[in-house]
Parts: sequence; C-alpha cells; structure tokens
Amino acid sequence: MRILKRLLRWALILAFSGLLLAVLAVGVAYWLVAPRLPSVAVLKDYHMQVPLRVESADGKLIATFGETRRIPVAIADVPDNLKHAVLSAEDADFYHHPGVDWRGIVRAGWRVILAGGDKVQGGSTITQQVARNFFLSPQKLYSRKLIEIFTALRMEQELDKDQILELYLNKMFLGHRSYGVAAAASYYYGKTLDQLTIAQGAAIASTFQSPSVVNPLTNQARLLARRNWVLGEMLRHRYITDAQYQASLAEPNDAAPHDVPIQVDAPYLAEMVRRQVLDRLGNDALTEGYVVKTTIQSADQLAATDAVRKGLLDYDMRHGWRGPEAHQDLAADAGTQDCVRALAGYAAVSGLEPGIVSASSADAATVVTATGQSVELDRTAIAWARPYINESHAGAAPARVDAVLKRGDIVRVSRDDKGAWQLAQIPAVQGALASIRPEDGAIEALVGGFSFTRSKFNRAVMAARQPGSSFKPYLYSAAFDHGFTPASIINDAPLALPDPSKPGGLWTPSNDDDKFAGPMRLREALVQSKNLVSIRLLDAIGIRYAREFITRFGFPLDALPANLSMALGTASTSPINMARGYAVFANGGYLVTPYFISEIDDRDGKAIYVANPARACRECQARLLENAPPGPPPADMGKHPANQLVDNASAAAPASAASTDDSGVETLPADAGGGEHAPVLAPHVLGPRTDFLITSLMKDVILRGTGAAAKTMDRADLAGKTGTSNDFRDAWFLGFNGDVSTAVWVGFDNYGSLGHGEFGAKAALPIWMDYMGTALKGQPLNSLPMPPGIATVPINRDSGLPTTPDDPDGMNEFFKVEDLDRLRNQATQQQQEQQNPYNIF
Repeated sequence: MRILKRLLRWALILAFSGLLLAVLAVGVAYWLVAPRLPSVAVLKDYHMQVPLRVESADGKLIATFGETRRIPVAIADVPDNLKHAVLSAEDADFYHHPGVDWRGIVRAGWRVILAGGDKVQGGSTITQQVARNFFLSPQKLYSRKLIEIFTALRMEQELDKDQILELYLNKMFLGHRSYGVAAAASYYYGKTLDQLTIAQGAAIASTFQSPSVVNPLTNQARLLARRNWVLGEMLRHRYITDAQYQASLAEPNDAAPHDVPIQVDAPYLAEMVRRQVLDRLGNDALTEGYVVKTTIQSADQLAATDAVRKGLLDYDMRHGWRGPEAHQDLAADAGTQDCVRALAGYAAVSGLEPGIVSASSADAATVVTATGQSVELDRTAIAWARPYINESHAGAAPARVDAVLKRGDIVRVSRDDKGAWQLAQIPAVQGALASIRPEDGAIEALVGGFSFTRSKFNRAVMAARQPGSSFKPYLYSAAFDHGFTPASIINDAPLALPDPSKPGGLWTPSNDDDKFAGPMRLREALVQSKNLVSIRLLDAIGIRYAREFITRFGFPLDALPANLSMALGTASTSPINMARGYAVFANGGYLVTPYFISEIDDRDGKAIYVANPARACRECQARLLENAPPGPPPADMGKHPANQLVDNASAAAPASAASTDDSGVETLPADAGGGEHAPVLAPHVLGPRTDFLITSLMKDVILRGTGAAAKTMDRADLAGKTGTSNDFRDAWFLGFNGDVSTAVWVGFDNYGSLGHGEFGAKAALPIWMDYMGTALKGQPLNSLPMPPGIATVPINRDSGLPTTPDDPDGMNEFFKVEDLDRLRNQATQQQQEQQNPYNIF
C-alpha cells in the first residue's frame, strides 16, 4: 500500500511537472513567435480580390478582367448542404473547437514520428487554414506551424465562427483560377450556389484539399472517390439521409468549363475600358471588384457587330474563293474522331466554324466540324466560290462541288439567314464602325475589326485612313461660311496643276466616273460627289482659311494637308473622329468629345466616378444666354479631361495584333462628383444656318445621290455622305440624324485596293444601313428645325439665281437671308444681259 501511494505521488509529480513544462514550452513558444504574429483585426474588413467587371449601359456583361475568378458570397447565402459538405470534408468539429484541434495536432505529430521526421499534411482546422492562406506561406516549417496555431487562436477571439467560415469559403483556391465556392460552382457547373445538388456540393468540397490535382474537371477517378467519401461523412454526421446519400452516389459528375457568360460582344471597347481604368486606378483596378458602366447600348452593339461581319463576308464572297486554310491528309479509314483531332488547332472565328472535308463529289461534300458534326454542302452552298484572281476579278462560278472542296481540305462553314449551312472563309478585308450620341459624344456602339481574337488592332479609334469624299461636307461648311450658297455655280471641268511628284509633272484629278458635267450648283456637286468642283471650291476660299475652319470639327491643323488634295479627303483620320465631326452637323453645331465610361462603382456599389461630359445642350439656360458667335474650339481643348480620345499620330499603322498598346485612349471625361452639377457646355463651332444648309445637302445625298440605297429605310431625317479614296483603298459611309452619328469604314490593313467599283456606296453603306435600321427602329424622326435667318426661294436650275415662281426650270432652294439681295441683283443683271446681248455700250 505504501509503495502504491509512493508511486501515485511520483505520478502526480511527474504529471504536474509535465503540465508545467508544457505550459512553459507553450509560453516560451509564444514569446518567441509573438513579434511575428499578424494582426487578425484586418480580417473584419478584408477585401477579397475580385475581377474588374465591364457592363453595358443597360447592365449586361461585356467583359471581366483579372487573374482570378471570384464571386464573394455572404455566409447567409451559402446553402446548408454545401456548408455541411465542406465541414464534413475539412473540419467536422469546426463549431466546437477553439480554433485548434489538439487531438488532430497530436495525430499529425505521431504521423511525423512514423514518417521518420518527414513533415506530412494534416492537423489543420478551418481556422488554421484561413490563417495560413491570409497571412502565411505554404512552406512546411515548424515555426510556421507555431505561428499558424497562435494566429488561429487569436482569430477565434476576434471573429465568430460564421465570419471565419465565410472567409474560408470565399478565399480558398479551388482549381482552374477559381477562388471561393461561388466561383467554383459557376465555373464547374454553370450554377449559383442554391442550384447545386448535394453531389455537386460534395464535389466542390472535395477540391479544397488538392485543388490543382483533384477537382471536378481533373482526375475524375480521384474526384469521385473523394466526393463519395465526403458524402459518407455527411451521412455519418447526419447531414443527409440514407436516400439522399444513395441518390448522390449514383449521380454522375457532369462538370464542364463554364466561363462567365459574355452578354455583349464588344471586345475592342472592353480593351479600351481596361486601359483607361488602369490609367486612373492603377493595378488595383483588376482586383478590387470595380464595376465599370459604359455608354454602350447592348442592342446597338449587337446590331453593329452583326452588320460589320455580314458586310465583310458579303464583300469577301463577291471577290471569290481563296482556297482552303490548310490541307490534312486523311487515312482511307479515318473516322469522325480522326477528323476532330485534325482540327485541334483551329477555333471558331466570329461564327465561322472550322471543318475538314471528309468526302467530296460533283454534287456535294461532307464537312466534319470541330464538334464532330457532319455538314453536307451542295452546289448551292458553294455557288459563290468563284476562284479568286485578284481584287477586281474572279473566275467562273463552280460547276462541281469537288472542283472547290477536296478530301482533307480544312475550311470554314457557317449558317445563312435561313439556317442552311454554306461554305465560308475568314475575310482578308477589315472594317470598323463607330456610333456616337451627338448630344454628348457617348459611344453607343463600336466595332474595331472582324475578329478581336485574330487582330486586336482597334481600327475604329486607331486607324489613320483617308476619308475620301466623306470629308467634303467639312469643306462645304467652310465655303458656306465664306459666302457661297447651295446654289453657287462651280465648273466641273478637267483640271491640270503642276506637281513634280506626278508623271509628266502634272496633277490631273478626275471624278470617279471620269466624266465632267460642266457648270453646276454646289448642291448637285455634293449629291453627285464631284471632285473637280471640290478642288475649285477649296481654291476659291483659300487653303489656309479652309484648314483653320475645318479644325472646328475636331481635326488638328497638322493633320490637314496644306494643298488642294485636301478637297478629296486625303487627310488621314479614324472612324471615331469622323463620327465626331458629323455629330457637329447632327447636334446643331457643337463639338462634343467621344467617351465610353459613364460610371465606375466600387465593390459595394458606391460610385467613385461619374462622367460629366461636355454636351450640346441647346435648350440649357446657360446655352441660351451665350452671346459669342461660333468659332474654333479652345486651343487647350485637347488637354482638358473628356477630350483627346484618339492620338492619330501614334496610331498610323495597323501593323499587327500586337499593337493594342497604342490604342490612343487618353483620359476620362470630367468627374461629375456627387450631387447636382451644372452641365459642361461643348464649344459652339458651327452656326445653325450653315449646319442646316449642309444637312439639307446630305439629305439629298440619301434621297437621290450616291447614298440613295439608304432611301429604302424610309426615314426623312437621315443625312450622310459616301467616301472612297484613291484606287479604292478605303470605302466609307458617314451618316446621322438627331439621335446618332455613325461612321463605317472598309479596307485592307495593308492599304491594298478593295477592287474596281468598290465605292463607299457598295462596300460601306450596306453595313451602315443594317446597323442604323436596328439603332433607329421604333424611334421617331429627329431632325433639327429650320433656324431663323433661312429663307426658301425659287431659283433657276441652270443659273442657281433667284427666279419667279412660274419659271419652268425653277426649284426651291435654301439661303441665308443676307445673301438674297446680292443674288437677286445678280439675277436681275443676268436677265438684262440676256435681253440686250449686243448692247455692249
């Protein structure tokens, strides 16, 4: 008995000593690592990295930018089944331990001993994992483990269990750039958390342990084994019933990649947004969950994208079949999967699906697409595929399908308007569309090329191309402000001017049809796009005056040629700049600046930037009180926020897709700040009467001139002008009404010819019509009213001078009232000369 008591006393002494040593060891350990323990208070207001989100004006997704996929979610919005799956997989006692599972640590220590000192995984609670992922490195060091334990204990003092679990469910990496359970559910299953099945929730919970190795898309066998174990744990902890367990075990893993669904196809504008937001907010723009609201209208953008692609495909088909993209020899017994493997390096481009010809005969060919679908192409489907000879010529229409398509050819197929498959090819030609709101310059649609994936060069804002005759309205505006009228007579006759750079030392410009109409009124000259009239008009008003006047439309002086060729549109500019210039005609004479970001919100939905662009605001009180006459824009306008969208000097050559860094995007519009603010008034650069006269001429271009095809749109408020540069290198159409100003350009990046006859009316106008037909559908007519100081007077068609109402050759014309007395005097003098032709004394 005495021995037993002695043994018990020594046991108690040893136990107490061991406990004391343990406490002392913990105290020493804490003393050693305490200076290195992080402050866990920051977790109360921690911001997860969330990608930048770009939206259209009506809230539809255009793009996301950022290295991570993450959708933060509150713990209250996480379904119980998913929480229970994660707890069963990672820390079943989470709600009961103090942040550290001592038994788990002992088990992990025993494993280390059994492993001969090698560090093994295990023993970390959810709280410890949060501590490690927020504050520590993943290195397996004993010192790091000590810091992790003490940090976890601190976290449990500062945060409640739900807060810790919320951090865990949002922070953890779950494979394929997905961080957090909501992002994982969206990417792997295309679902929100409340839509997940029990089995899918268990699969996501299975990913926490080794996300790069075991996830719903990688290593299916291990994933299913882990998922089924998690389901068993959920059953053991009575989170699910036996029936739910059996049903979940039988459910297949139907995971597949689900990228964030892009609702608006506007990649060129999205890149412009990314660059501009990075300039304003720095690198945090891509991680702090900002939401950028753009000025883009989703329906208009869809219409613009479809119109440009259709127009370029139509052009491409007109010029013939350039042959297959490649050829792959197929074995005689090659099957569908062999064909699919041959297409591994080819992706769909703007709706054009890659395919390989598996069989071809005189009447039909079979094409296997990258998805394994077999498509039959008959003679109708390849009827357009005349062999390409050059930009102006194509061969005869094919009589046999196998003359165009041969087994092993890799080609493109697409569906036509009726849903039937047809042969296609990726256009070599390019195009761009820029559409802005004349009131304030808001960009409502923008397309920078046929395919952003193939070429990131944004032709809508970066291209520097010659606008041809679409530049003439600017020249005519200068002339009408210089005393000319729509009825002024200018001779359309041959012209030869000295030019040492030309063959024979003479510049001999001509009209597009190489014909000359003789003396004609300016209205007719613009309607028929007479080049010789424009040159003589520029010569009459003076090059210096014209250049200075045209800067009112937003063009820098040094971009305007200081010679007579300027009359033919030889200045280099971009579609967005041309749309801006025509917006001056559309809004009553005010120079607005294109912009595309209307608001930037932080992750909490609070606006940190609201655009306050300069507006035409014709009815604003401040505008009505203005007394200054129209004039050039302020000299420092390019330095003012909301201006200088495009720097043409740095974007002259679309050499390659790598040139996206030269987009020319400069600054955001002025920030409106909070509360009410006075409107910023755009500079008044063109008088309303000159504006009205020019617009009336451009309406005639559509009614009976080079833009007559647009008359089928049956809108009396449309005005516009075609443009074609030398050798058909550029085709343009610019047009507007009071609601929208739109520029369309078509051409080759290498400045090659589009081919004989490819005028702006043929290559660009159909794109403009397709887009504007949608953009203006259901909208009331919107034209500026006739301003005071304009009179309607009958004139003689031949002389352009006022006449009597009963003149059989008479017609009505618009004039500024101060020009009438002078013109009537000229008419009277001419009449007297006609009555007394020989009275020279």
